[in-house]
Amino acid sequence: MQTLPSPPSLSTPTEAEFDTTIHRRKTRPVRVGDVIIGGGAPVVVQSMINEDTLDIEGSVAAIRRLHEMGCEIVRVTVPSMAHAKALADIREKLEKTYRRVPLVADVHHNGMKIALEVAKHVDKVRINPGLYVFEKPQSGRTEYTQAEFEEIGSKIRETLEPLVVSLREQNKAMRIGVNHGSLAERMLFTYGDTPEGMVESALEFIHICESLDFRNIVLSLKASRVPVMLAAYRLMVKRMNELGMDYPLHLGVTEAGDGEYGRIKSTAGIGTLLAEGIGDTIRVSLTEAPEKEIPVCYSILQALGLRKTMVEYVACPSCGRTLFNLEDVLHEVREATKHLTGLDIAVMGCIVNGPGEMADADYGYVGKTPGYISLYRGREEIKKVPEDQGVAELINLIKADDRWVDPE
Repeated sequence: MQTLPSPPSLSTPTEAEFDTTIHRRKTRPVRVGDVIIGGGAPVVVQSMINEDTLDIEGSVAAIRRLHEMGCEIVRVTVPSMAHAKALADIREKLEKTYRRVPLVADVHHNGMKIALEVAKHVDKVRINPGLYVFEKPQSGRTEYTQAEFEEIGSKIRETLEPLVVSLREQNKAMRIGVNHGSLAERMLFTYGDTPEGMVESALEFIHICESLDFRNIVLSLKASRVPVMLAAYRLMVKRMNELGMDYPLHLGVTEAGDGEYGRIKSTAGIGTLLAEGIGDTIRVSLTEAPEKEIPVCYSILQALGLRKTMVEYVACPSCGRTLFNLEDVLHEVREATKHLTGLDIAVMGCIVNGPGEMADADYGYVGKTPGYISLYRGREEIKKVPEDQGVAELINLIKADDRWVDPE
């Protein structure tokens, strides 16, 4: 007779195993204007305007639109010296007509002079290690010698040092932004097209910064493929832990695309790392108007419990027990309450999914009997009202608890 294996022994779960809190990796605080990245500060939301920086009026308007939507740091591209100088006018006009907004300048391709100019006018400069010092490809090359590595390393230090010193003296920040698609040729030869090459690229620049006593650094290791992005950030954290580094991380899936898939792709990458406690600032990169990135960022943070910036709606998927048109009612409730913050509101189609499933909600809207809605405060049923009065009575309940504010 065959002997069946014994079932695994069941032990009492510890309190830690029930812990649903995301414990964020401890990082140093890096100031960008009046915003702090890392150091336990809330995860910061970023985006980037797509106007030509030479268009002063258009750039100011675009920055303001993003900031008014909740974008806390705005990035602009600086492909030439003229663009760098234009930022002085953008900053001045922004402060005169609106307010000071934390600005980041994107500098690529042999950008030492451009970076030095733009550092006067922005709060953070982003450089890409793969493009900051151009390495001319050689056909037929099979390897890089140590001497060649050191020669290029010396050139990188020579071009990076003036920028580091400028940022250090102004107490401004730098983002070392590695992209999987633009690794330097010698990194590709040495490490391949891998997360390891991305991490080593970042470390090379970090070591130069640290040797100059500059640590106002934020790191990013972006890729258009989510598995590569995840592996790169995880490896970066591992290497930083080994080296005693605590730099904050800027998360993003670069070139995520547009529409539903672009949002899902970004959420898969950014959300996964945030759930692991990794990440201090995020940008969702969509091939759409930048304003459309901000709601996605806040939705990711809200879903993970990292920022509470809007109402959290809990709603069942609807089934044959549902006693009203759940989709329409959820839309009505959302439209009436979406301007509020810090509340959890549940909309449930029947008593089966009602009180139990919505136990953590502040307020509940439950179909209990045909034609009537039961309104709950937490687990307590407060009153039953006709269905056509449900939304209005929900608002009255919130008002009675002094948790209502009128929409602007």
